Amino acid sequence: MSKKLCVIGLGYIGLPTAVMFASHGLQVHGMDVNEKAVTMIRNKQLHIEENGLQERLNAVIDSGNLTVSTTPEEADIFIIAVPSPINADKTANLEYVRTATKSIVPYVRKGNLVILESTVPPRTVEDVMMPVLEETGLVFGEELYISHSPERVIPGKVFEELVNNDRIVGGINEESSRLTEELYRTFVKGTIHITDATTAEMVKVIENTYRDINIAFANELAKISEKINVNVWEAIKLANYHPRVNIHLPGPGVGGHCIAVDPWFLVELQPDLAKMIHLARSTNDGMPEHTANRVQELLNKQGIQKGRVAVLGLAFKANIDDMRESPSMDVLRHLESQSTDYTAYDPHIKENKHPRQTQDILEAVDHADMILILTDHAEFKEMDPAQLAGKMRTRIVFDTKNCLNRSKWEAAGFELYALGDSKHQSGIQ
Repeated sequence: MSKKLCVIGLGYIGLPTAVMFASHGLQVHGMDVNEKAVTMIRNKQLHIEENGLQERLNAVIDSGNLTVSTTPEEADIFIIAVPSPINADKTANLEYVRTATKSIVPYVRKGNLVILESTVPPRTVEDVMMPVLEETGLVFGEELYISHSPERVIPGKVFEELVNNDRIVGGINEESSRLTEELYRTFVKGTIHITDATTAEMVKVIENTYRDINIAFANELAKISEKINVNVWEAIKLANYHPRVNIHLPGPGVGGHCIAVDPWFLVELQPDLAKMIHLARSTNDGMPEHTANRVQELLNKQGIQKGRVAVLGLAFKANIDDMRESPSMDVLRHLESQSTDYTAYDPHIKENKHPRQTQDILEAVDHADMILILTDHAEFKEMDPAQLAGKMRTRIVFDTKNCLNRSKWEAAGFELYALGDSKHQSGIQ
């Protein structure tokens, strides 16, 4: 395929997507309004963390297959991969999508294909994008082709999943879908499933809402287990041996640009019908406060009134630098509201993005009464508790991800508590 591609948005999805197409021989122009990010990419520097991205970026910049700037360029195909967050009132913020679509209008020509990759509420293509693209004067489905093909990848494994995962393609007509399928077949080895644009939008939101509801179930089980002398991690593991059961894992909340956001799209669309979805969101959004309250309970059990906590993990999931919608930030806010002193550390977040963040784990645990694990980074699993023990005032660790080796930490003199586990802490009510 010799067509030129223009990718709007060079973040966690847009940049790897642009690099992937460029590495398969397409001429790609990437556009982002973030001048710093554009300058860094042009200089082969990463503003995001993703396995395999640096090597691929170096190659496509050197080959000339990828160019970047803060303005779009004329192309045969436009891919919009911009954020679709929620507002403070939990309604969808589609201004990024609307603005990105407006930005390409002067560059769109007859025969072009426009693909929306951003995860959006159903009907966004019809109600938001198409009214803007009407300004081109082109006939939809005959002179201008439009589709939605949502990304379905996980940070840390983006390149692997871009290739191997099945892909959903929803065009506004059959030819739009066909052209989109032809493009992604450049590198996709998984099955490409064809549908209409609104169904494709719905599918992606369904996928993330299913996971959110499943996690909410696990979090309810965790809170119940804290009251009845059960280790929820053991119970879920055993339950999942049943061939038709697949319960997710609990945690201090749900983060990221998808699972913590997308269910609200359905709540906004049909609030009277999306009752289970709304409850799951409320349950998961309540876990950071539950976590902060458990911290206070554990400190109070030791008679510690003004405790100091070393908070480990600011990213929303393991081994990445992505803090979008991270429940860790909500945990910190609740700790502050309880007047708890703390220092935060995350080995993947190289710049201090929080006033109490440090780049030195030994500084984080210095004179601390508790280590609070909020993200299960590999670095945390490999920590030497004996090295940290001497720096601490009180040896307590509260593991909300069940990622630490209990025997190793207890051998170093720590009292280890886990979220959802009263089997090993039956004195806690």
